[in-house]
Amino acid sequence: MSVGTMQELLIDELKDLYSAEKQIVRALPKLAKAATTPQLQQAILNHLEETKGQVIRLEKIGELVGKKLTGKTCVGMKGVLEEGSEVLEDTDKGTIRDAALISAAQRVEHYEMAGYGSAREFAKLLGLSEVASLLDETLAEEKAADKTLSGVAKQVNATAKREG
Repeated sequence: MSVGTMQELLIDELKDLYSAEKQIVRALPKLAKAATTPQLQQAILNHLEETKGQVIRLEKIGELVGKKLTGKTCVGMKGVLEEGSEVLEDTDKGTIRDAALISAAQRVEHYEMAGYGSAREFAKLLGLSEVASLLDETLAEEKAADKTLSGVAKQVNATAKREG
């Protein structure tokens, strides 16, 4: 798709986000299973449910803009998730792995925050206030997930330091 207008740029960004969220829904169960810290497992599982809701929200946004958001692969998220899965190969099960999983998960959150923030601003510029509001809702969830991970990291990282 050639992007020549702000509307097309918004649609392209939405398709990218939709692909990213679908990839995350597939990746999170594996990461939750690999985590050993109960708070980390719970944070990942909670975000999995939230992410499923974000997919539904993006589908609603697609309806609002009159476009299906399928047909594009978010290459950036694919790379971030591949990098995150390397953690499972490069670390032994335990708190060191959990610390690495948190780092990988926060990379995912920050990538999403950048995409949602940009898409929200595009929607505002185009006068699509309902779309902007829905994107802002997801952006707030991503920020909250990042904050939760930071909180879990304090405990996990301290434990990992003592153990390693």
